[in-house]
Amino acid sequence: MRIVEIVKNIWKIEDLKSRIVVTFFLILVYRFLSVVTLPGIDPTSLSGLKMQTQGGLMSLLDMFSGGAFSNASIVALGIMPYISASIVIQLFVVAIPYFQKLQYEGESGRRKINQYTQYLTLLVLVVQAPTYLINLHRQMKSVGSDFPGGIWFTFSSIIILAAGSMFVLWLGERITDKGIGNGISFIIMIGIVARLPQALVQEIVSRINETSGGLVMFLLEIIILLIVIAGSILLVQGTRRIPVQYARQMVGNRQYGGVRQYLPLKVNAANVMPIIFAQAIMFIPISLIGFGSNKMNVISKLFIPLTNSSSFLYNFTNVVLIVIFTWLYTAITINPKQISEDLKRNNGFIPGIKPGKKTAEYIDDVMSKLTVGGSLFLSLVAIMPAFAKMFGIQGGFSSFFGGTSLLILVGVVLDTLQQVESHLLNRHYDGLLKSGRIKGLSSQYY
Repeated sequence: MRIVEIVKNIWKIEDLKSRIVVTFFLILVYRFLSVVTLPGIDPTSLSGLKMQTQGGLMSLLDMFSGGAFSNASIVALGIMPYISASIVIQLFVVAIPYFQKLQYEGESGRRKINQYTQYLTLLVLVVQAPTYLINLHRQMKSVGSDFPGGIWFTFSSIIILAAGSMFVLWLGERITDKGIGNGISFIIMIGIVARLPQALVQEIVSRINETSGGLVMFLLEIIILLIVIAGSILLVQGTRRIPVQYARQMVGNRQYGGVRQYLPLKVNAANVMPIIFAQAIMFIPISLIGFGSNKMNVISKLFIPLTNSSSFLYNFTNVVLIVIFTWLYTAITINPKQISEDLKRNNGFIPGIKPGKKTAEYIDDVMSKLTVGGSLFLSLVAIMPAFAKMFGIQGGFSSFFGGTSLLILVGVVLDTLQQVESHLLNRHYDGLLKSGRIKGLSSQYY
């Protein structure tokens, strides 16, 4: 069988084998830490917290942390504080000249930006850790459980939560450097996958218990899910190829250029980042309500609709944020002027378009049209879980019909498979597919 042959080929490549083993080991460490409860907290008294994370945004937050949030784990805050800090730094790159300069300083500039992101992550953790403890206190109190008091417990728990989140970030960086795939995305994906078996079983049981047509409806759900997955793959891999002609030039007795190639522009150049950024922003109302007291009832009531993932206000706000972040992220990562200069430097031009400014304007126009379609399609996938709930699909299983969950799963799986395939092809083995190459999030497309 071809699958067996592929596995054998993978195992023959020592570097690839070691990377897979390292990734597996680091993921095991992360999954172990996700069930290690904060010192002083009785794991049997967390029923209130677990009930709170059964639906709405709290369910998504718990899913991103791989269940660590509802377990009151030492890594309960997960990777989301880092994502929130990344959003702020990305905005700084657009608005502040100093950060714009760092972006163009190559590897040293990227290291500096990453350092600032980590500092800001610590600041976010100092704010979010007390919020988490306040919410934990309320949920434990609601079921009649005792919450450890005292300044020392609060201070030590804040330190542990902050250190746990930073350790998760460190694990992600190690996976990126020593393992396979993008570590941060891989950790988020593992948290999502961890919930899939339970959600699938609950949906099957729910359909079986129906008086009639339950299994037929379940099969229909699976078909729709496969269609959505296929659409998500097209969203990740879709490109528009612009023909580029390279001028003939003679160097000594040899002729170079004179060939036509293609400049591939991604339909969704921002990949899954806009939907992750939008989701991180949508978590802010939860934090504000978490700080709520009797004096903040009015504010809490205003934000409650934004914590319901099935409400119109939540989904409308989510769509607007995704469109904005898609445009913003595309503008940051793609520079039509730089692409035009690179083509001109290599004696390349787009047929019918003058080199230089006209080429940059043409590429910018094409990218703008692609971004419109990509952002709208991305928004549609993002709100698919709300439509799934409208048709009676269980909350846990409905989250896999679109949104952040599905796009991260598709994107990270494709990205990881692409890296595996690159290792195979570099060692002169067959790829994972009989025809064509796998395109992941890290594919070199503009």
